[in-house]
Amino acid sequence: MAHLDSNLAPLIASAARHLRNARGVVTVGDLLRMRPTRYLSYDSEVTELRDGEFVVLIGTIKSAHTRSMSTRKGSMLTAVLTDGHQDVDMTFFNARAHENKLLPGVRVIAGGQVGTYNHRRQLAHPGYTLLDEAAEAALPGLYPVYPAIPKLHNWNLVQAVGLVLDALEPLPDPLPAPLRSRHRLPGLGETLRMLHRPETRAEVARARERLRYEEALVLQTVLAQRRVQRAQEEAALAIAEGGPLLTAFTDRLPFTLTAGQEQVAGEIAADLASTVPMNRLLQGEVGSGKTVLALRAMLSAVDGGAQAALLAPTEVLATQHHRSITAMLGDLAEGGLLGGSEIGTRVVLLTGSQGSASRRRALADVVSGDAGIVIGTHALLQEDVAFYNLGLVVVDEQHRFGVEQRDVLRGKASGTPHLLVMTATPIPRTIAMTVFGDMETSTLTELPAGRSPIQTFVVDEHRPGWLERTWARIGEECRAGRQAYVVCPRIGPGASGGESGGESGGDEEGEVDWFSDGFGQGEQAPARPEMIGVLETFEELSTEASLAGLRIGLLHGKLPTEEKDAVMRAFAAGELDVLVATTVIEVGVDVPNATVMVVRDADRFGVSQLHQLRGRVGRGGHPGLCLLATRAADGPAGERLTAVAATTDGFELAQLDLRQRREGDILGARQSGGRGRLQFLSLAHDEETIATARADAAELIAQDPDLSGHPELAGVIEEWLRREQADFLEKT
Repeated sequence: MAHLDSNLAPLIASAARHLRNARGVVTVGDLLRMRPTRYLSYDSEVTELRDGEFVVLIGTIKSAHTRSMSTRKGSMLTAVLTDGHQDVDMTFFNARAHENKLLPGVRVIAGGQVGTYNHRRQLAHPGYTLLDEAAEAALPGLYPVYPAIPKLHNWNLVQAVGLVLDALEPLPDPLPAPLRSRHRLPGLGETLRMLHRPETRAEVARARERLRYEEALVLQTVLAQRRVQRAQEEAALAIAEGGPLLTAFTDRLPFTLTAGQEQVAGEIAADLASTVPMNRLLQGEVGSGKTVLALRAMLSAVDGGAQAALLAPTEVLATQHHRSITAMLGDLAEGGLLGGSEIGTRVVLLTGSQGSASRRRALADVVSGDAGIVIGTHALLQEDVAFYNLGLVVVDEQHRFGVEQRDVLRGKASGTPHLLVMTATPIPRTIAMTVFGDMETSTLTELPAGRSPIQTFVVDEHRPGWLERTWARIGEECRAGRQAYVVCPRIGPGASGGESGGESGGDEEGEVDWFSDGFGQGEQAPARPEMIGVLETFEELSTEASLAGLRIGLLHGKLPTEEKDAVMRAFAAGELDVLVATTVIEVGVDVPNATVMVVRDADRFGVSQLHQLRGRVGRGGHPGLCLLATRAADGPAGERLTAVAATTDGFELAQLDLRQRREGDILGARQSGGRGRLQFLSLAHDEETIATARADAAELIAQDPDLSGHPELAGVIEEWLRREQADFLEKT
């Protein structure tokens, strides 16, 4: 007999290796939790066959003949399968293995992909089983089709699952009996039978409903336990609002906070004043005031005797934060220096490519506590960075950092620091963690004052003249006194691409290519052209007639820090007309005079990235224009770009992003998409199930905090999520 944690190999040695290599399926439980993508009737009509579809047919072998192959050694077998009305050929290119089985008059159940050869329908090398009357009568009502596994026919996978189900011992159920009864859910053993051997589609629906709820309950139970534990922790410091530094800064602001900003500021202040560590997400459109609110929180931390760290994804953004914050604070950022305010502090910058002397001074200011605000990239995470008293961590554009990276910074505090994460467009993981209840959320919904409208259009580069017109449009804007960005997904041939990976030379490098355009596992996506880089685009624009005489700059993460900073300063000062860049300018770059954003190979970018890039223009008094250039305007990629062009609502785009990329591994390091831990639960469609499970989990944990009375559920939590993945909740 087999249990769910039994290793697959002894049961189905022939399939176990392929399952492990393709999908990480190692145990019986892994296999039985693998979700069939669809179900077919066992008695598909031969007359209804369409090329390319997978079918299952029951019929009689009408005839069979073997012939030598003309192009290679060996012989092929063609057996004609009939349902009594129509015929279909079963073709095998190794006759020896089948010619003594597929004899005229034999009853067969066969499954395979439909094709056409010599104007006849055929199944090329299908899986099949010979039937007698008893076997045919015992067939379940539906045939499951699983995600494709290379070198493993779906037919063999169905048989492997059947062997495992037949060898399975009675299963303890992780769902407490009162909850199963309350929600009228089947037991685990019955659920797995209905999932893999269903008689009807109603049984499939019942099995999926049970497994969706189970996944939701497991997640919600872990989150409920973590909330209880967090409530028992003490923060590094309870920080009261209204200190002299914050008061002085507020008095100097050249504008008044909006009602929405005041409300969010109050929520953050209440969190900081608590001994329970803040764990808050601050989301709002580009330019809605997130940075000002974060700075207020950091100044409160300094007033309270603690330090604040601001973690930014790129050197360009970190440098811009340092520049803008020191400018806003003025002498308040020069504490202890000649001419500095008596109540001031210091704001230091730490990046990966800093000179050694500058880095030593910054490290000394941080460890001594002279620097109350520390701004940096991944360089903040290095071992030699030690804080005097870290009380608040602010993470800008949090989706650009893995959970482990954020945990390293939080681990530099003597206690548990307050955490504030900011994003302009929530990515699927952020929405998932928020809806699943692990973070408090503040949202700035008011449109930024003074922002101009942005129009977005998709540019199909295959259409004659469209790309040329794009360059001409840039020329028109620049000659009218405005500026433009041109963004590409990588640097150039043989070099790393857009900024989206780990830090290298101070910025995140790695080619941008977020989507597979909807092709499922085992499906072959069409070949895609090589991505366009900034180097070739810079050369192209330098000789473009419509841009003649314009000043064109180049910016990417591999440039020396001094050169990057000089290019950005020149563009901000209006000394450059066009900036050709990677996604190093994705967030935080503020040049009000820029009105045009062209994104090349826009289909290679995520929805959130496109929205962030678009937010770089229209920040002044002139309308913004965003042109999404693509060589893949047809199909899912084009549909995604059209959806981005249709709205500038970041939260609507976040839902689109969620539907296309899924939630990712909610408790692990995955940021989006693909095969996460959730096989049946969908955040985009199952909010009611999640809400129900949250209430049930809260009730369970209130009555039994360590689940000692529910060992089966505790075991599934430990086994399914793995203890180290659950620990990631504290790192998010």
